[in-house]
Amino acid sequence: MERTDIPLTGNLKGYNLPKILVHLNRKRSTGTLSVSTPNFIKKVFLVKGDAVFASSTYEDDRLGEMLLKAGKITVEQYDKSVEILKVTKKRQGAILVELGYLTPKDLFWGVKYQVREIIYSLFQLEEGGWEFIEGDVPTDEVITLKMSMGNLIYEGVKRIDNWTRIRKELPDTGVVLKLSDDPISLFQNVELGAQDRKMLTIIDGKKPIKEIIDSSWMNSFEAMKTIYVLWSIGILEEKEPIPEEIPETETVSLEDVLHPFAEEEDAFIKRVNDLYPKIANNTKIHEILEIDEGSDIETIKKNYYRLAREFHPDRVFATSDTAMKDKLTTIFDAVTIAYSALKDEQKRKEYFNSLRKPAEKEIKKPDDEEQFKKGVEEFKKGNLQAAADSFKGAIKINRDKAQYWSYLSLALSKIPNRLKEAEDALLETIKLEPMNGEHYANLGLLYLKSGLNKKAAGQFEKALRFDPGNVKAQKGRKQIKG
Repeated sequence: MERTDIPLTGNLKGYNLPKILVHLNRKRSTGTLSVSTPNFIKKVFLVKGDAVFASSTYEDDRLGEMLLKAGKITVEQYDKSVEILKVTKKRQGAILVELGYLTPKDLFWGVKYQVREIIYSLFQLEEGGWEFIEGDVPTDEVITLKMSMGNLIYEGVKRIDNWTRIRKELPDTGVVLKLSDDPISLFQNVELGAQDRKMLTIIDGKKPIKEIIDSSWMNSFEAMKTIYVLWSIGILEEKEPIPEEIPETETVSLEDVLHPFAEEEDAFIKRVNDLYPKIANNTKIHEILEIDEGSDIETIKKNYYRLAREFHPDRVFATSDTAMKDKLTTIFDAVTIAYSALKDEQKRKEYFNSLRKPAEKEIKKPDDEEQFKKGVEEFKKGNLQAAADSFKGAIKINRDKAQYWSYLSLALSKIPNRLKEAEDALLETIKLEPMNGEHYANLGLLYLKSGLNKKAAGQFEKALRFDPGNVKAQKGRKQIKG
C-alpha cells in the first residue's frame, strides 16, 4: 500500500475508495466522507477511523427498497408502509414494525444491511467527487455498524469485476509483492476466504505478479482479482529492491497472519491494564518492546511483530468498551514508536548510552539543575528572557532532560516573535519523551496560538492517544471545532 498522504478532497479518478478509507482509518480520523455524483450523494460516517454509519440520497438505497430486495418484506407490505409514511412522516422501519411485518430484531438487521450495502456500492464508482470533513458525526442514529475497516474494504473490493480498472489500479505485473511490513495492515481483522488464503501461500516475495498469475490454479482474471483484493486491504505491498550485501530476514510467518492471537479474554484484559499505565507513566521504550541492551535486531523485530499482533486495535473493534480500544491504540502506537526508535543499530547504541548519562553528568556537572531552578524563579517573576537564558544554560549542560526543553518552550512562547523557537524546543522535548501526551498538547496549543488549526488538531489527537484524559487537548480540540 502507498503510505503517502492524501488530501481531504478530490475525485475518485485520482484516489480510489480503498486508498481513502485506509488512509482515514490509519489516521484514526473522525468525520464524514461524502461522495457525490450527478445522481446522488452518499456519506460514510467515521469515528476514530472506523465506519459507524452511512446515508444516501439515492432512492434505491432507502431502507424499504433494501428490505424488499433482500426478501424481508413483500411488495404489498412495502406499498402499505409507503402509504402510511406519506401521511404520518414516520420512519419506514418503525412503520413496518408497527404493522407487524418486521420484528425489532429484523429491523436492526435491516439497518445494518442497508449501511453495509451503501458503503459497498461506493466501491463500484470509478469517478465522483469526494470530500472528508473532520468533526463529530450525527448522534441521533440508533444503530452503529460494528465491522472492522479491513472487512468493509475486503467485502467492497471483492465486488469489483472491472478488469480494466483492476489492471490499472494494481501495480505493474512485473512488480514483486510480499507480505506487508506494517502490523496495522498485516494483523487487521479480515475474514479471508479460502482462495485468498491459498493465494498468500504462493506469494513468496520473489516471483512477480505475472508469474504468480501464470502459475495459479485460477484463470487469469480471478487470480489478478484475488491479488488486487489482498493488495487493496494492505496485506500485500510492493517489495523494495534489497542490496545483495543485506540479507533478507523473515519478520512474520503466514501462520501468524492467518490465525488470530490466541489468548484467554481475562488474561488479555489483564495484559492491557498492566501495560497501559506503564506507557502513560513514560516507561522506557526498551521495556515496552521487552528487550535489553544485548538484544539483536532479529529479537527486536520478532518482539515488535508479536506485540503489535497481540495489541492490534482490531482485536476489540466490535466491543462497546471504547476505553479498551483507546488503551489498545495507545499501546500499539507506543510499541511502534519504540520499534522505530530502536531498530537502527547506531540509534539503539545512542539510546542505551543516554540512559547512563544522567548519573555521569550529576557527578561532573551538577549545576544544570541550579540553572533550571533559576529559570523557574525568573519565569515566576515575569522575566521571560532571563528565564529562557537560564533554561538554555541548563540544556547546554544536559540536553537529555525533557523538562528543560519544555520550560524553554513555555518561556519562548510568551515572548513576541519567538513561536518558531518555542516549537523547535517542544519538538526536542517530544524526541526525548515521545509517549508523553502533555507535550503533544502543548505543541497543539502553540500551533493554535499561531493560527495553524489543522496542525493543532493533529497534535491534540496525538495527545489524547497517549493520555485520553488530557484536559488541555480536550479543550483545544473543542476550541477548534467551536
